Parts: sequence; structure tokens; C-alpha cells
Amino acid sequence: MEEVLAKVRTAFKSAFGVEPETITINTTVGDVPAWDSMGHVSLASSLEQVFGMTFDVDDLMAMENVREICKVVQSKLGGAQVAQVI
Repeated sequence: MEEVLAKVRTAFKSAFGVEPETITINTTVGDVPAWDSMGHVSLASSLEQVFGMTFDVDDLMAMENVREICKVVQSKLGGAQVAQVI
């Protein structure tokens, strides 16, 4: 989870210009002033670039806070790793 969180922090820096260390697993929308509906789109784009993956609408709707973002990303990474093993 720490590896994923580190990359999520990079995406937040890219999307919102915040210092990565200010983003924790407990960060919510209310903690980042620019994280509104348009900011969410910018964040999703940054996350896609950082992780090299795409998100569907259900993924984006689930990403209500940093903890959920990490869960969605880990789930997608886990699926990719399983696919590579098969």
C-alpha cells in the first residue's frame, strides 16, 4: 500500500500542486481545496499517467478519498498481475 500511496501523492502534486507529504491515506475531498468536480477529472488523468492505467466511471465514483483511490488502484494492479501470471 505504501508504494501505491507514494504514486498517488505524485498524482496529487501533478493535479493540484500540493506537497506530496501533505497527502495521507486519510486525506478527503474537503482537505484539498482544488479537489472539486473538475479537479477530480484532473486527478484521474494524473493517476492514469502515474500508474499507466485507465479508470471507468465506477472507479471514478468510488474514488471519494485517498484510501479508496489506493484500493481501486491496488485492485486494478492485482488484476493486471493475475492476468500476467495466467
